Amino acid sequence: MIPTYQDCMRPTLEAALNGKRHISAVVEELADHFQLTEDERAQVLPSGKQTIIRNRVHWARSYLKQAGLVRNPQRGWYELTETGRQVALDRDQQVNSDFLRNFDQFNDFLQRSKGDVGDDPVPAAPAPQSQTTPDEDILQAYKLLNDTLAANLLEQVRDASPAFFEDLLVDLLLQMGYGGSSEEAGRALGRSGDNGIDGVIDQDPLGVDQIYIQAKRYADGNTVGSGDIRDFFGALNIRRATKGIFFTTSAFTASARETADALGTRIILIDGTQLARLMIRYNVGCRDRTVLHVKQIDESYFDDAG
Repeated sequence: MIPTYQDCMRPTLEAALNGKRHISAVVEELADHFQLTEDERAQVLPSGKQTIIRNRVHWARSYLKQAGLVRNPQRGWYELTETGRQVALDRDQQVNSDFLRNFDQFNDFLQRSKGDVGDDPVPAAPAPQSQTTPDEDILQAYKLLNDTLAANLLEQVRDASPAFFEDLLVDLLLQMGYGGSSEEAGRALGRSGDNGIDGVIDQDPLGVDQIYIQAKRYADGNTVGSGDIRDFFGALNIRRATKGIFFTTSAFTASARETADALGTRIILIDGTQLARLMIRYNVGCRDRTVLHVKQIDESYFDDAG
């Protein structure tokens, strides 16, 4: 089990008892100390940019620094202060956010962090019982908001008309860059479409190569089967097309995916989950409400400060 950032505090202190340490090496040491499996060591935050264990060790060091128990002599390194050494040598003392509140320096940090930005207070340290770091809380909240938005988008699309769905898919592909800057690069065929083709979009600005679209606006649970894929394959063959995208607001059966893989024509399958994610990424049917900039210190800027 991956330790909490608070569980990492004491081992992070003790790791520097014999001198300054590089934080990356301590991350590996603590992974060994807590006997993490390879899967646990590889688990990442929802952003996918940092492992959970690394994030928690970094936050442990950060809070220890705010309490005056460690300091950073150079980029990527930390060492114990005299107070930190005394705490580290007291093996009976539990080190967590609650304990850090015994230090005026840490309380000053908490007080500063409670300053208002507009109407929203900025959170300081998590509560003593918290198991997650601020990074994790932010990313989990972001994921929850996006998951909720994706579900709402799919509901709206399923309630729309088939013609609207076809137009939406063309808009999405244009936003993704297909057709270059041409406003006429994509078009929904609607009732004029035949042989299982619902739309077409130019893959390049000149329309030299084209991608054909099939759209199934299905309710959740009404899956697309292999027969639908074979029908689309036949429609592409009639047009001598080599590329097609099959969109659905539901899901594809395993046999449908196997059929698409087995056919010679390049057919991409986009299910409801992927469709909603693409709509969010390219702002189709949604828009930015709030933009938050989460920044971190640029330590390279201070390389020559000493």
